[in-house]
Amino acid sequence: MADNLSDTLKKLKITAVDKTEDSLEGCLDCLLQALAQNNTETSEKIQASGILQLFASLLTPQSSCKAKVANIIAEVAKNEFMRIPCVDAGLISPLVQLLNSKDQEVLLQTGRALGNICYDSHEGRSAVDQAGGAQIVIDHLRSLCSITDPANEKLLTVFCGMLMNYSNENESSKEQFASTNIAEELVKLFKKQIEHDKREMIFEVLAPLAENDAIKLQLVEAGLVECLLEIVQQKVDSDKEDDITELKTGSDLMVLLLLGDESMQKLFEGGKGSVFQRVLSWIPSNNHQLQLAGALAIANFARNDANCIHMVDNGIVEKLMDLLDRHVEDGNVTVQHAALSALRNLAIPVINKAKMLSAGVTEAVLKFLKSEMPPVQFKLLGTLRMLIDAQAEAAEQLGKNVKLVERLVEWCEAKDHAGVMGESNRLLSALIRHSKSKDVIKTIVQSGGIKHLVTMATSEHVIMQNEALVALALIAALELGTAEKDLESAKLVQILHRLLADERSAPEIKYNSMVLICALMGSECLHKEVQDLAFLDVVSKLRSHENKSVAQQASLTEQRLTVES
Repeated sequence: MADNLSDTLKKLKITAVDKTEDSLEGCLDCLLQALAQNNTETSEKIQASGILQLFASLLTPQSSCKAKVANIIAEVAKNEFMRIPCVDAGLISPLVQLLNSKDQEVLLQTGRALGNICYDSHEGRSAVDQAGGAQIVIDHLRSLCSITDPANEKLLTVFCGMLMNYSNENESSKEQFASTNIAEELVKLFKKQIEHDKREMIFEVLAPLAENDAIKLQLVEAGLVECLLEIVQQKVDSDKEDDITELKTGSDLMVLLLLGDESMQKLFEGGKGSVFQRVLSWIPSNNHQLQLAGALAIANFARNDANCIHMVDNGIVEKLMDLLDRHVEDGNVTVQHAALSALRNLAIPVINKAKMLSAGVTEAVLKFLKSEMPPVQFKLLGTLRMLIDAQAEAAEQLGKNVKLVERLVEWCEAKDHAGVMGESNRLLSALIRHSKSKDVIKTIVQSGGIKHLVTMATSEHVIMQNEALVALALIAALELGTAEKDLESAKLVQILHRLLADERSAPEIKYNSMVLICALMGSECLHKEVQDLAFLDVVSKLRSHENKSVAQQASLTEQRLTVES
């Protein structure tokens, strides 16, 4: 076979130049046969022989063997290592020209070749882009919409595949498509399809395109949402595998469309939109996929204050709490996560917090304290932190809840899950900052939480450092006696010295560190540590700091240190 292949390639080089029809066809058939037997090895030999460069001349509209050559290119481009050589051999432009052919077989093989060259290849995509290939394919899809010839089915598959490979992970292609009416054509095409496989195939083209916000809006305007809602209605009670897949794909795509601000707002229609109402009806359904999509959709609608306020006033919180209730024991983790995400977003506007607290959201959320799933833990913490923001009474109530505080302290050590660890620290600090309660501080001291707040003051995130320092200053002001042992063993004074001496510390960090130093002077053991560490040198340097508040606080702190020494 190998010798035969080498002979064929030599022969092909000669016949490709003088275009002897019969022997040329024979050589191409041999190549296709060799590729069918061992694609990778044959492709390597084709590349080594330099024959790729000659293919461009065989792809002209006049050439009688153009379909076969396109087929060979489609086969070799199944190998990743052959895609750039195909581009370098100048094959893209002649292939794109062949998309104007009227011959079904030529179109089919050309579509395959271009689709395979674009697969996972940036070079392939940009060459097709420059040659204008995508626009021609869109025009084909438009005409395929109107003809229902069985031969067209194959073409539809190939062109959809090509578009998918072309637009996947390709930002510029999505920009380019946004300026065509591809969205409208695909939605028309989608509406026509009855078979599951064809719908699924168009879904696969729509999903990467729908990542672009302009295309999201076009798809909404072209009526895709109504199609998706219809699919959901048809498939919701079916247990056939195809229907379950289609329900999932359809509802996922629906949620994706809501990720765009304009498309989301258009579908919300001030909370009166029929789409919004339909999505609401998914939450109480018995189908997990729909419950999930419904909760994710609400989380996406809850991206601005006006929407959040409207939804809370119209009873959405109760629907989400009922949903969570159904998933407390052995619940579906993705549904729990989505429902908590929605509640967290709804709790952002100040006006919603008290309403959600009195509706019993904290109690509903606390049922998931025993969850061992980090994504659920993360959202639970975020929801509670949003709810108690500037709500002193709620913060005090939660901060005295020993079970909660102990769990937070445990999660502050979740080294494998930085998100959970960060949120636990932030919630511990928030309980103190918003309650300003001695009882809360005592509960946190008894549960071993102090060392975590001290560590949090060294976080790489300024916002977290600051939250920690403010909480520690409140501890020092309200319950220094109870906390001094823990503050000492956590080396707080040394950390403050480091923060003040470090030129990279933000002004607010320096300011709050000095406030905290002054508050610690009331403790004998901590006072002694401050004296031993020569704080005066560091603080006096800060009197000339460019930030006025820092400079002022440095003068006050210096006086305090001088008086107390």
